[in-house]
Amino acid sequence: MKVLVATQKPFAAVAVKGIKDILGAAGHEVSVFEKYAAQEDLVAAVADAEGIIIRSDKVTAEVIAAAPKLKIVVRAGAGFDNVDLAAASARGIVVMNTPGQNSNAVAELAVAMMIFMARTQFTPATGSEIAGKTLGIQAFGNVGRLVGAKAKALGMKVKAIDPFLKPEQITDGGAEPAGSLEELYATSDYLSIHIPATPQTIGSIGYELISSMPKGATLVNTARKEVIDEAGLEKALEERPDLKYITDVAPDNYEALREKFGLRVFATPKKMGAQTSEANINAGLAAARQITDFFATGNTRFQVNK
Repeated sequence: MKVLVATQKPFAAVAVKGIKDILGAAGHEVSVFEKYAAQEDLVAAVADAEGIIIRSDKVTAEVIAAAPKLKIVVRAGAGFDNVDLAAASARGIVVMNTPGQNSNAVAELAVAMMIFMARTQFTPATGSEIAGKTLGIQAFGNVGRLVGAKAKALGMKVKAIDPFLKPEQITDGGAEPAGSLEELYATSDYLSIHIPATPQTIGSIGYELISSMPKGATLVNTARKEVIDEAGLEKALEERPDLKYITDVAPDNYEALREKFGLRVFATPKKMGAQTSEANINAGLAAARQITDFFATGNTRFQVNK
């Protein structure tokens, strides 16, 4: 089988070597397509691909239409909103992610962001400590649990909510279950978001939730920018000069927010959650193993377009 590694933002060299070794040992042909300039270049590159490994690259309906032999796409990472699942499903193409491989990197970033904002973005101004504060975690999966564990080690009280978990599962994960999303926001000094961008979650975090947060609270977003109602965020920050927002997925109105609210708002220059050498390698190798297993045994354990 021919597997295309299509990464506008390349894997680390050691990860590429590992991917080639894993797929090559299983008898697959590997083609590496890195740093391409435009989406149409990806469309042209997939003509004979039977499997594709991507990072944040967009596998659109157009890409899928241009790949008549394609059987599987693996997104090296947790999020998969950069793949047109409906178009893939219509063709019978399996789409997978690699859950857990980037989790620690994202969790460390979330904690670092809390400290960064608590210390007024490391300016000489007097900051505060996160010990003794309450952290709310929205979605208590792989990343959420790691954030909670790290926060507890730093002396924080941790609460969480997850629509897919029972309260006792949250308790077993080391957090106090929140009774509702509204309660979680209203009682959290720091609120860390870990939900995917779905039709149900896009724009779901807006003025009502944000403005209900306690005095001096900070909202931390290492998920997707689309889950934030940006107009609602701006309105809440205007009305509540004590609130703060930090994200590694810059909102469309970031420049306006930064100009209006200064050190109360911060966005990293690009999405940073998985930008560690360890996460880079882990996710790439996991993607290669999943493709190898799929072609050898039909294993679809991590399929996301069921």
